[in-house]
Amino acid sequence: MAMEKKIDYSCITPQVQALGQLCARNSTIDTTLYETYSVNRGLRDINGNGVLTGLTKISDIVAFHIENGKKLPCEGELYYRGINVQSLVDGFMKEKRFGYEETVYLLLFGQLPTTEQLKDFQEQLAYYRALPTNFVRDIIMKAPSADMMNTLARSVLTLYGYDPNANDNSIENVLRQSLQMIALFPVLSVYGYQAYSHYVLGNSLYIHNPLPELSTAENILHLLRPDSAYTELEARVLDLALVLHAEHGGGNNSTFTMHVVTSSGTDTYSAVAAALASLKGPKHGGANIKVVQMFDDLKKTVTDWKDEEQIEQYLCRLLHKEAFDQAGLIYGMGHAVYSLSDPRANIFKGFVQKLAMEKGRCDEYELYAAVERLAPQVIARERRIYKGVAANIDFYSGFVYSMLDLPLELYTPIFAVSRIAGWSAHRMEELINGGRIIRPAYKSVEVERPYQPMPLR
Repeated sequence: MAMEKKIDYSCITPQVQALGQLCARNSTIDTTLYETYSVNRGLRDINGNGVLTGLTKISDIVAFHIENGKKLPCEGELYYRGINVQSLVDGFMKEKRFGYEETVYLLLFGQLPTTEQLKDFQEQLAYYRALPTNFVRDIIMKAPSADMMNTLARSVLTLYGYDPNANDNSIENVLRQSLQMIALFPVLSVYGYQAYSHYVLGNSLYIHNPLPELSTAENILHLLRPDSAYTELEARVLDLALVLHAEHGGGNNSTFTMHVVTSSGTDTYSAVAAALASLKGPKHGGANIKVVQMFDDLKKTVTDWKDEEQIEQYLCRLLHKEAFDQAGLIYGMGHAVYSLSDPRANIFKGFVQKLAMEKGRCDEYELYAAVERLAPQVIARERRIYKGVAANIDFYSGFVYSMLDLPLELYTPIFAVSRIAGWSAHRMEELINGGRIIRPAYKSVEVERPYQPMPLR
């Protein structure tokens, strides 16, 4: 029997380092060529607007109005299946319902459920919330990762092996698979963290079974906390976060990934894993973590949280790459589409304040509010910008998660727990209306040259 060789897989050898430099040298493209060939980098035009690549009925983002042929910025609005999200939230909050399951139904089927339809749908999700026998022991508990997004993606790909109809892309079967993903994401995420917390961090291991009578938000808190206890306000604020993150147009990176991968004809599990890989990126799903880390640095630097001059100085240092991670960014401020305001942040803010009062963290909330107010002024003064800058949903979501005692490792998975609803709706929309594999063009700018025999190289 061959002996196993011990290899440090994290080791970058001198040879690999040299090859990496060779790769960088021969793969760097002159940035002026992008303008020469009118390439819309990032599929955005010169004004930052997304290049139109598809049509959708699932959601709409409104950031400007056209008046007399001119594009004028406006307060942001978000619509799920034609319904303003503000109205959706006002509706279920007024009637004291949890809204995520209702929102999922709306996104998938294009209409709001009746009382009976919602009850049946909740029962269907509860039915699919059970994992295969020994899945927790054999898959989640083995080789726990510090990155819950990788754990979640691995679990999703493994579920492929448990599905006898994994490759059936009929709408009925994909809907069944989607409902399973929507139901299981909270369980897979929290169990993945519990395994990491126990085997890597040395904490006690808690594995609670999900309860069918609980909402998705309630089950997350029930599964995560040792005593399964939570307040009504905690559950409602988490539910609201899930609603506001559930969908955001077909052009965001992870949803576009879902469209691209689905167009190839692949299975649901592979398409979801690809979307998860996209969401994991710090420029996408990990943005709220950066906001929390930035505020941690701000709290250490600014001695008086009520001193607006100190706060402004810190924000200037951020933009000048002199503070925090030297990236030159004020995290949580600005959005690729919205200009005057992000409607999700506006909806969220009032509930964030209520939770801060319940948790005794009003001073921190006031600090966040001060940065939200001052940052646009500082950015306008220090930078040339083509549109307005306002706080986005990530600005407050990380603060909310910290008040809910969610570990940092679960911030992006909670985003995925929410966004799997939108991904599922877009996957089915692509299957129903697609037919052609998505294949944008890339122009080669390499110079042709002859092949050289080995002795002449």
